[in-house]
Amino acid sequence: MKFQKIPVHLITGFLGVGKTTAIRHLLENKPETEKWVVIVNEFGQIGIDQAAYPSDQSGSEVQVQELPGGCICCSLGVVLSATLVKLIRVHKPDRIIIEPTGIGHPAGILDTLTSETFAEALDVKAVICLVDPRSLEDQRTVENDIFQDQLSLSDILVINKADLASEQQVARFEHAANNMFPPKQFVCQAKQGIFSPDLLSWGRNGEYDGQWLKHNTPGEQHLHDHDHDHDHDHDHDHDHDHDHDGHNHPDQNPDFAAEALKQVQPGQPVCLSGQGDGFYTTGWLFHRDDEFDQDKLLALLDRIPGLTRLKGVFRTGDQWRFYNRTGTERDLYPIAYRRDSRFELISTGQFDTETLESDLIQCLLK
Repeated sequence: MKFQKIPVHLITGFLGVGKTTAIRHLLENKPETEKWVVIVNEFGQIGIDQAAYPSDQSGSEVQVQELPGGCICCSLGVVLSATLVKLIRVHKPDRIIIEPTGIGHPAGILDTLTSETFAEALDVKAVICLVDPRSLEDQRTVENDIFQDQLSLSDILVINKADLASEQQVARFEHAANNMFPPKQFVCQAKQGIFSPDLLSWGRNGEYDGQWLKHNTPGEQHLHDHDHDHDHDHDHDHDHDHDHDGHNHPDQNPDFAAEALKQVQPGQPVCLSGQGDGFYTTGWLFHRDDEFDQDKLLALLDRIPGLTRLKGVFRTGDQWRFYNRTGTERDLYPIAYRRDSRFELISTGQFDTETLESDLIQCLLK
């Protein structure tokens, strides 16, 4: 009997575009009979995104594996391969979703997924890239090599946050997307990361297996279909020699945040920092028993200047909250996570870590 390859989906997009939210919606539509594995990679040292996923999805039918501390297309490539092998053997998933860091080059991940090692095990599906249409007005983003790589290597473009952008901004990006080379299979719009799960049925060369429709009736789609029989050899032309010097990459221990937690005491957080690709990251781990004054903490987090991204999960009494800020826009919602409080800041400039740590401590309830 022929072995059934495991569909694997790479969902990319620049910082703050809504990848985690989109994957959460996909998990909500997961067929009850399927086992899924989600691999989450973050640029920061602490690791926040895993906390954003529900801790219990249909029992053990969803396994979330975190790879913090760098870009899996480069320094953690070997760890990604080993992680995939382990997850396939142990969990025998029916589907794998990979969420790379928003400032990571996706080409190296594709190289790993399409390598001889996984040729008989994985069915690499169409690469989905989420984009905020307002990004075209930010010249720093437009000129960023990583942003350009994400657009170039994607097969399907999802114009997310269409409800926050103007009609002109959406139309402008849609026009640009429809004229990109290589051409895209589809360009569609989404609000709050919600797009049709049927996009998971498309392959990298435009083939449609209808696999999702065997289990589900997808929602209405607004897709712009394009001819897509071009060759994908360009996927392997990416130069992986971009600089990561100075970034703290725990190649032998991807769960190094757990090691740092052993040093954390109530009221005495541990700070971890790193840098690479022109970005700086600083994160703090707080003890599980630490409780924050929510009003004071939000006032602090909302006013920290010069940030590219800020994420956090924190305890307020017997409740826990997930905080997500991109620029001046932020979300706050309850979360089931209960292990500890943690914060991760990403910026193009260095942080005054001592002052920030002191300010965070001042937000603790005495």
